[in-house]
Amino acid sequence: MLITTTSVLQDKNITEYHGIVTGEAILGANIFKDLFAGIRDIVGGRSAAYEKELRRAKDTAMDEMIAEAQRLGANAVIGVDLDYETVGQNGSMLMVTAAGTAVTVS
Repeated sequence: MLITTTSVLQDKNITEYHGIVTGEAILGANIFKDLFAGIRDIVGGRSAAYEKELRRAKDTAMDEMIAEAQRLGANAVIGVDLDYETVGQNGSMLMVTAAGTAVTVS
């Protein structure tokens, strides 16, 4: 499966459009990770706990988007956009959405 943020694939012809595909992931942050992240932020370090959660949420959203494209018979997703948002009380949850256009290329 080819995945790109661009609307075309170099040296490939789009032969069929299958429509918009999406994937979403909402992950809750662990209270101990929050505490550790707050301490790290105070001393100016990076928050490895949040970075790991962000990466996990992105991977989950991308996997769901790809699975939807495959169900439609596509072999590529173009124009992929990733959106990151905090949701829930006091921004306690992380939401990542991946969206693109499923296509068949040759």
